[in-house]
Amino acid sequence: MNTISPQTQQLIQKYQLWYQSLVPEEGVSTIHVDEIASRVAAFYEKIKGVVDWKEEHLLRKRAIERILKRRIIFRKENGNMAESLVYELIRGGYFPNDSIPELKIAKVQKILNKYLFILEKTPEKEIISETGKPVVQLQDWLLDIASYELEKTLSPPLKEEALIDYMANLMKERIKVSEEVATEDKKNIQIYIAVQRALFNLDESTIAYCILSKRYPEWHNISLATPLFLKIAENIYVVKESIEKELNHPLSEKFFNICKIHNTPYLILGDIIAKNPLEAQENLENPEILEGQIKESYSQRIIKLKARLRRAAIYSTISIFITKITLALAIEIPIDKYIMNEFNSLSLGINILFPVFLMFLLVITIRPPKKENLERVIMEISKICYQKERKDIYEIRKPKKRGKILGTIIFSIYALAFLVSFGIIIKVLQGLNFGILSMAIFIFFVSVISFLGAKIRERSKELTVEEEKETFIRSLFDLFSLPIVRMGRWFSEKWAKLNIALIISALIDMPFLTFVEFLEQWRYFLKEKKEEIH
Repeated sequence: MNTISPQTQQLIQKYQLWYQSLVPEEGVSTIHVDEIASRVAAFYEKIKGVVDWKEEHLLRKRAIERILKRRIIFRKENGNMAESLVYELIRGGYFPNDSIPELKIAKVQKILNKYLFILEKTPEKEIISETGKPVVQLQDWLLDIASYELEKTLSPPLKEEALIDYMANLMKERIKVSEEVATEDKKNIQIYIAVQRALFNLDESTIAYCILSKRYPEWHNISLATPLFLKIAENIYVVKESIEKELNHPLSEKFFNICKIHNTPYLILGDIIAKNPLEAQENLENPEILEGQIKESYSQRIIKLKARLRRAAIYSTISIFITKITLALAIEIPIDKYIMNEFNSLSLGINILFPVFLMFLLVITIRPPKKENLERVIMEISKICYQKERKDIYEIRKPKKRGKILGTIIFSIYALAFLVSFGIIIKVLQGLNFGILSMAIFIFFVSVISFLGAKIRERSKELTVEEEKETFIRSLFDLFSLPIVRMGRWFSEKWAKLNIALIISALIDMPFLTFVEFLEQWRYFLKEKKEEIH
């Protein structure tokens, strides 16, 4: 039998604590919502989730964020927002019925009070960062962070946090950087950020909360009256900007690329331990049993990954398709027909169908990992699971500075590729008699679809432990497709920052949720009246 490393033993213990936490506590009252009202609300949330699609692991956090922002904008509750927020989340199917203890409502309210206090006491101002760009609105940043803290409070991610800490600690031993590249503290922060992105693809606001809680361990349970909290609240703009600097560190991509290549063994090991935490140590000590479990978990991961990619492609395409139809009916057709006098049914049809075809093409060309990949996974899990004297080292070096002439040449090539890529698209559209507005909308949707498709293709490499080999044809394709993908990323980021979608959603949500609450109260009323019949 091989000796399991102390870090792996600690991981098993944390998974055992997570497993024990799944057992419901006796004598604790839980929140119950009406089943009929819950089904109606959950169906509505699923429909809305298709229209406003987000990655699967962000759906619940996104729902909390959306509900929280709506309730802040149209706030009617007097210091008791927590109860209505939690009930709405359970009705929407984001948490199981009868699973959340009623005691957690007070904890949720305490968290809300913390962030609302900062929002109310902080002066309404914008500062200029060192880059010269205005800092994003503080309210959006704080509420995004609050959304994750609320999700974490209602459903603690003990298992995920344990795996993040496990991989981060092992990567600290393996990733080496010189002092001129980064200090030890900076290196550890960047590894922590990279591991969260590589393992669970966490978004920036989630990671921002994790950094905040690392800096201030008392943050989750901090009292509003403590000098530390008042100091943080007073300097919240500085705190925000310092966290964003860590997230946008010049070397963050290098740390992420190393962690992304080596994340598969940790994911598979986590799956194996989670299946049976109580017998995990005994199973891991036997190499034959471990190899069989690796193959089984790897196969299940492949099946789940294919299903997730397929679902992501379908949902994102439907979301964009519905948005495109809405824009066509509300803006494109009326302007082309009555103002520009250049309505073209062919251009409209291409505008609607081509993005769908493009997404289909991007998804069907995704290749599964090679057969040799599984052998590499088995070998890598053995390296991290057992005590080994020799450890792999991954070195991060300071990027070489480009000379002005070389930098100018590289930028000129990229600019030329940008002009060629969009120039060809515009020329083809002109040949199909597209109007200016139709061309702008086509470029917008093709760029966004290309960006989403690129993200889905990156996620398909989740289980690949080797870097993809570059070929000349692939490099040439990347040269001309990258400008389109980057444009799509820019469009997506700008669209995400607009509160127009949130306000429209809120205006639709409010009457519907009022109806759901009325339905629930009406059913409770009927139940009470039935109980009065003897």
